[in-house]
Amino acid sequence: MIRMANQIAAYFEAYPRNEALQGIAKHIKSFWDPRMRKQLDEYIDGGGESLSPLVISALAPKPKAKAKSKAKAKA
Repeated sequence: MIRMANQIAAYFEAYPRNEALQGIAKHIKSFWDPRMRKQLDEYIDGGGESLSPLVISALAPKPKAKAKSKAKAKA
């Protein structure tokens, strides 16, 4: 799993950073089995040792917008 994720990251290294992150995330979402994605997410949550920083950045949870959470709190 680590090797495959790092190979995907190596392919996208030459791309501009945002494009690389989107490409990695899209590839994993499109072609990996949900169980593999879950295992990779758990591995990243545990520190992601030996994973390319590009993989970690591409799959890291996105912070929620503060404006949306404030609007929900008022409702």
